[in-house]
Amino acid sequence: MVRLLGAQDRLLGAIEKEHPLVSVHVRGNEMTLSGETTQVAAARRLIEELLVMIREGRDLAPAEVVSSARMLGEDSTSSPSVRLGPPILTSRGKSIRAKTVGQKEYVDAIDTDTIVFGIGPAGTGKTYLAMAKAVQALQRKEVERIILTRPAVEAGERLGFLPGTLTDKIDPYLRPLYDALGEMMEPELLPKLLAAGTIEVAPLAYMRGRTLNNSFVVLDEAQNTTPEQMKMFLTRLGFGSKMVVTGDVTQIDLPAGSSGLRLVTRVLDTVDDIRFVRLTSADVVRHSLVGRIVDAWTEYDALRQAQRIESEQAHEFVKRGPERPGGIRDRFPKRRPS
Repeated sequence: MVRLLGAQDRLLGAIEKEHPLVSVHVRGNEMTLSGETTQVAAARRLIEELLVMIREGRDLAPAEVVSSARMLGEDSTSSPSVRLGPPILTSRGKSIRAKTVGQKEYVDAIDTDTIVFGIGPAGTGKTYLAMAKAVQALQRKEVERIILTRPAVEAGERLGFLPGTLTDKIDPYLRPLYDALGEMMEPELLPKLLAAGTIEVAPLAYMRGRTLNNSFVVLDEAQNTTPEQMKMFLTRLGFGSKMVVTGDVTQIDLPAGSSGLRLVTRVLDTVDDIRFVRLTSADVVRHSLVGRIVDAWTEYDALRQAQRIESEQAHEFVKRGPERPGGIRDRFPKRRPS
């Protein structure tokens, strides 16, 4: 019951939010549902499915309650615990797995396609799941090494000259990748793999001129690659390798705003063995507020784009005005000198 309710009753709150017409009362080890018959049946089905996940050893989060309720709303006979699949990794008693339908599609695409693009907002697990699949592939000896890379682009700031060696200067940009690796591998094992080159974390600029064979390669923050960098990276692909490219096209930090990720969605969209998986705010597994922030920002960007298009059309209309028959100049011709 404690695991079903969650810390500070967060899971209980998520259940009540998904079924607002059902009253949920908890006393001891018993839960009572009251309300309209069909609503109670739906809430009971959700709770039963959550119990199945708990008995499988999953640590549930509100995001999994929401995604499970959504799946059951689409098909009450489906089983979210089956659809989301088994864990990718288990590290220090913690299971890493897909928590939404979008994430499951993303994970399945990594299994079936050679190059996968995971595109979506912050908090959708794009990088985390890709790195989990990379570690899984290494453990299964499907690849000989893992290569993690990202462009060293400042997020709208000018940091100037950083102190230290070249490695010291680059490490802050790569820190999120090291942190994720630290959660997925034993602390004493990771330094050995890094020292041996079995796991390599490097900036994108270091990829030029290489051929990456028998490797699982992850390019993070790909929205900050230029079109030339994106082409350079993708053509590093060697035999027995797999590539996962992750990014969020709404958070481009390039000065000119010309993103290789945005371009490649048009250039390679129909190429076989390349898959584009687009995650949305429904796949956000961070705080529920993150999903609402993403939705609000998307709505704002759409409104701004519509206003810009309307302004351009109005400007074009005025620009063509004098050339149109019956235009202003036609109605008010210049006076001829007498």
